[in-house]
Amino acid sequence: MAARAVGLVALAALVALPPLLPKYFLEVLISVLFYAYLGESWNVLGGYAGQFSFGHAAFFGIGAYTSTLLFLRLAVSPWIGMVAGGLLAAGFGLFAGSLSFRYGLRGPYFSLVTLAFAEMLRVVAVNTKAVGSSLGLSIAPRSAPALFLFDGKLPYYYVILAMALGAVLLTRAIERSKLGYALHAVRENEDAAEAAGVDTLAMKLRAMAISSFLTALGGTFYAQYYGYIDPSLTFGPAVSIQGLLQAIVGGAGTVLGPFVGSFVLTPISELSRAALRGRAGADVMLYGLILVLVISFLPHGLVGWFRRR
Repeated sequence: MAARAVGLVALAALVALPPLLPKYFLEVLISVLFYAYLGESWNVLGGYAGQFSFGHAAFFGIGAYTSTLLFLRLAVSPWIGMVAGGLLAAGFGLFAGSLSFRYGLRGPYFSLVTLAFAEMLRVVAVNTKAVGSSLGLSIAPRSAPALFLFDGKLPYYYVILAMALGAVLLTRAIERSKLGYALHAVRENEDAAEAAGVDTLAMKLRAMAISSFLTALGGTFYAQYYGYIDPSLTFGPAVSIQGLLQAIVGGAGTVLGPFVGSFVLTPISELSRAALRGRAGADVMLYGLILVLVISFLPHGLVGWFRRR
């Protein structure tokens, strides 16, 4: 009951306080929720199924480019385009997962294959004029809520808050479902799960499809929020790394792990960048040092540490 009360208070604060915040702090809070959402999306495959993907940027980029191209070329609302991008990313995820899992790729081999798929899509986007090549695509800023365009940051905050809470509720439902128990068995010992009658291939493909779909929705939000995308921003490894770090530091395979990780890591990243401005790479080094310390001394993440305490 105490945990539920704390959760309700935190939710109320997330809903009520942002209109009172200065613009900079609102932008930081949007970044926190955005990376928490990406971490939650990665967590379905990497945390619960134990399949560490280094290539979720592939799904992120597919979502960003699909919705943006449909909007710019065919005047399709990004609210519709984000679903189309999610379905396309889920299909690509099933294709990539089928190729990987059917040939028994696990651990670092699966991670490298997913990274290769993301890099392949980045190279294709860079060399394709129809999608803007290396120059990318821009969305003219204007106020049109029906087109996922808002005047000011606050509406975007509530959109990403709804997306992040939706991802948490979906993850919680998965954790308590038959799929969640099967994924847990696959993560702990895939061979034993197979021997016990679990269709490990089907379970991993389901996790891949869900994770891909959610990540693609995040790509659409990124495109609409910043109004600009290019291959390096959307298909680059930074997107994949940011997503998995939130989950790992917060606690992979837990519902609130990505949220906790993002609320710790994102402000540290912002503060270190501001404090060490002018010293090229210093903020990244400090951020990396903090990550190493957390991962070394808290192998089960912050949520695991809280549970043990």
